[in-house]
Amino acid sequence: MGYVVRDVVVVLALAAAAARLDSWLAWPVYWAAQGTMFWALFVLGHDCGHGSFSNNAKLNSVVGHILHSSILVPYNGWRISHRTHHQNHGHVENDESWHPLPEKLYRSLDSATRKLRFALPFPMLAYPFYLWSRSPGKSGSHFHPSSDLFQPNEKKDILTSTTCWLAMAGLLAGLTVVMGPLQILKLYAVPYWIFVMWLDFVTYLHHLFPQIPHYHLVEATEAAKPVLGKYYREPDKSGPFPFHLFGALARSMKSDHYVSDTGDIIYYQTDPKLAGGAQASD
Repeated sequence: MGYVVRDVVVVLALAAAAARLDSWLAWPVYWAAQGTMFWALFVLGHDCGHGSFSNNAKLNSVVGHILHSSILVPYNGWRISHRTHHQNHGHVENDESWHPLPEKLYRSLDSATRKLRFALPFPMLAYPFYLWSRSPGKSGSHFHPSSDLFQPNEKKDILTSTTCWLAMAGLLAGLTVVMGPLQILKLYAVPYWIFVMWLDFVTYLHHLFPQIPHYHLVEATEAAKPVLGKYYREPDKSGPFPFHLFGALARSMKSDHYVSDTGDIIYYQTDPKLAGGAQASD
C-alpha cells in the first residue's frame, strides 16, 4: 500500500499544480496521471474481488467497495459477473465480457452497433455501458439485484454495492453544484474516461490468473516458464512502454468479428465489410 499512498500524493500534487496554473498545457499531464491512478485503484479493487488482496473476506469487501465506488464501479455487481467471466473464459454463450459473438447474432446487429463494437476508439469507451446493459445478446444490469447475472441469495450484496455507487454519484453531483461543472469535468470526468480506456484496452487484450495479486505477476510468469516449457511464448516488447499493443488491438478489431454458429471448437472470422475486403481468418 506504500506505493499507492505515494502515487496518491503525486497525483494530488499534480492536481494542485494544474489547478494553480489552470493551463491547458498542465491539465493533460494531470489527466493522464489521474486516469492511470484510477486504473490502479481498479486493479487493487480487482484483487479484492478475487480475494487475493487479503485473506480476510470482510477486509476485501470494505476496501473493494471504497476503491471501486470511488471510480463508479459497483463492486459486488462487477465482482460476481467477473467471476462468471473467469469460469467461462472464451465460451460463446456463457462468457461475460468481450465474449465471442456467434455469427447469427453478429449478422443481426445493425451497422451502427457493429461500428460501436469494432471501430476504434468506440470499443475503448464501452465499460460504463456494459455495466448498465451488458454485452450484445445479453440482458440485465450490474446494478439491479433481480438481474439474471445474480443468484437470489446475492441480492443483498448487489443492493449494497449499488447504494455505495449512488453515494459516490451523489457526492460528485454535490461537488458539481459547489465547484461548477467545468471544474469537475477537469478534475474527475476526463480522468475517468482515461481510466475506462485503460480498462477496456487491458481486458480486451489481456487475462490474468485470478488467484495471483497483480504485484506478483512478474514472479508468477517466471515460475510458469519451466512448467510450460516449449509452449511458452515470450511476449513482444517495445521498450519501457508497450506501444506494440496498439497494433495488436487494431489488428484484432479489424479481423476478429464473429465465430461460427456450429462446432465445439471454433475460431474468429472476419467480416470483409469491416476489414476493407480482407478474407475470413481462422
